[in-house]
Amino acid sequence: MTPGATAAVAAVAGSDRTEDGVPDPGPTGARPLGGALPGRRAASVDLVETGESSRAEAGRQPGGTGNGVPAGARTIHQILAEARRRLKRMSPAEALQARKVGALLVDIRPAAQRNAEGEIPGALIVERNVLEWRFDPASDARLPVAGSYDLAVVVVCQEGYTSSLAAAALQDLGLYRATDLDGGFAAWRAAGLPTVARG
Repeated sequence: MTPGATAAVAAVAGSDRTEDGVPDPGPTGARPLGGALPGRRAASVDLVETGESSRAEAGRQPGGTGNGVPAGARTIHQILAEARRRLKRMSPAEALQARKVGALLVDIRPAAQRNAEGEIPGALIVERNVLEWRFDPASDARLPVAGSYDLAVVVVCQEGYTSSLAAAALQDLGLYRATDLDGGFAAWRAAGLPTVARG
């Protein structure tokens, strides 16, 4: 998905603004995954979008392992573990305390998930597909709050998996204090901390 593409579940799909109110940093007109482009068969699109076609082709190219897996490929479990080794992940209680002393809780879940599960009061909503552009201090599409590399950010997803990858991506941008909520929104709610219904 391109930097400016909005998720199919985003409430602002088709507009030039995302839910955080900042102009979209790139072209609009995203389509749901699996939808066929004009003149193309849906099956071909599905293969491209899931990456299966490119993975299979890479395994046949020089440098491939011969079993369909490209040389240097890592599993998502390996990538997640590497990301988490860089983070000082926070429990719900720690995240609550961090917010009291200035950290930003950033909810990256799509609108459909927040509609179904609820939200953390006061959390900043920045969906995953635009996160880096909103928090890179060098980005023209950054949020007003994101002008410093020492900003403390605690990323929140539903169960604490995507948030680890997202927090590591923020660290790659230089936000060295970025981390995530261990267990995500589900852990926050299970700890009895405040939540609100969306809407």
